[in-house]
Amino acid sequence: MKIHEYQGKEILRQAGVPVPRGIAAFTVQEAVEAAQKLGGPVWVVKAQIHAGGRGKGGGVKLARSIDDLRKLAGEILGMQLITHQTGPEGQKVRRLLIEDGADIKKEYYVSAVTDRASQRVAMIVSSEGGMSIEEVAHDTPEKIITEIVDPATGLTVAQATKLANAIGVPAGSTAQAVDVLQKVYKVYMDTDASLVEINPMILEGNGNIKAIDAKFNFDDNALFRHPEIVAYRDLDEEDPAEVEASKFDLAYISLDGNIGCLVNGAGLAMATMDTIKLFGAEPANFLDVGGGATPEKVTEAFKIMLKNPKVKAILVNIFGGIMKCDTIATGIIAACKATNLNVPLIVRMKGTNEELGKNMLKDSGLPIISVDTMAEAAQASVKAVGQ
Repeated sequence: MKIHEYQGKEILRQAGVPVPRGIAAFTVQEAVEAAQKLGGPVWVVKAQIHAGGRGKGGGVKLARSIDDLRKLAGEILGMQLITHQTGPEGQKVRRLLIEDGADIKKEYYVSAVTDRASQRVAMIVSSEGGMSIEEVAHDTPEKIITEIVDPATGLTVAQATKLANAIGVPAGSTAQAVDVLQKVYKVYMDTDASLVEINPMILEGNGNIKAIDAKFNFDDNALFRHPEIVAYRDLDEEDPAEVEASKFDLAYISLDGNIGCLVNGAGLAMATMDTIKLFGAEPANFLDVGGGATPEKVTEAFKIMLKNPKVKAILVNIFGGIMKCDTIATGIIAACKATNLNVPLIVRMKGTNEELGKNMLKDSGLPIISVDTMAEAAQASVKAVGQ
């Protein structure tokens, strides 16, 4: 789950990390009132979408008067903001953050992220804040410094000082930078985040350290512990199909291909998608119905896949362990009838009650293509979509 910048800054503020004063606005009039409440003479008008690169896309502007702010707010609100993270279709701007201007002397990059290699949290910093960290990593990798944190001790003063010194924080500001870095690590752990990114963290002209951007990603599996974070969820920023799937406890991610996939188990789902690609086509989605799928759940999964106009065939790949093949067969038959399925359906089943499930599909009278191996399933799917 992702949240907006202004929401991330509120979390940082509560954790004791210095951030600029700012007010969210949903209309131009609210933006004007926010600026008047903050006082001048300079404000930053920032588009709020779940994507980076907003400045380069025209979604972050500086206003030096109320009239200027009113004009900029009107231009940004409602625009289809295109960044390197939104894709070519862009994302509609429905919210703004009106914020105090900042006296920026130097910009730094700071993030906390899960490092799967060490199975710990990595603190990543760079002296090249304000830039795309991917570009920095590619062009000047020596300017990215990583510190792996022992969960038993947390980020120590020594580690945080090492990071602050490595990116050139002046001596007079080091103590505050150390405090901010330790608080970023703590808020990462306290909120069950999978990413906390501040780009940039700035050194102000007076020597103070401040976070003027905030990006948070959270572990969906831990959200039950954080109703206050769930309340920040903005469904307008999420794929409608993925939102619908979450209502039925389906793990669904939209992709760009034309073969819909319904699989039980994340590993098998990944392997299924890889096999489709191996034979020259592209999957339209990742969809894991899990080990306890009911016929009703399978029907909903079909409905969600078929809402995608790109889908020209559906591949069902089931390993019947906890999930019995006859249960899936019941769901497939019900789904075909409920959706008036009009695209080719390829089914591969292995495991518990396999023969029973296959016979149910055979006796259903439905035009189902039944196969025995993953390779045959992928080949049949690719053939069905004419690739």
